[in-house]
Amino acid sequence: MKTHDEMVAEWKRDPAFRREHEALDAEFALFDELVRARKAAGLTQAEVAERMATKTSAVARLEAGGGRMKHSPSVGTLRRYAEAVGCRVEISMVPVDQGAATYTREG
Repeated sequence: MKTHDEMVAEWKRDPAFRREHEALDAEFALFDELVRARKAAGLTQAEVAERMATKTSAVARLEAGGGRMKHSPSVGTLRRYAEAVGCRVEISMVPVDQGAATYTREG
């Protein structure tokens, strides 16, 4: 019987699985970043919720992300969260291929 790690290693040889797995990694990194920013600001979920004019449960769901959210958070929601913890949102496009073009704000 294979271990979990062995099964995942086998699945990662499939390009479609790798793409999906990498997409989830990016999503979970976002949720981790939200929690890091809140903690760095020294705030509780309740304090962030108050600053966002929402409920603590909404902030908890936002930070938990993953399977509990029906949709990804909007940029507006992320902006409100960022402002509540004293940050700003920055979004960048990162080329997947080494030889791909690098994009800047100027176009």
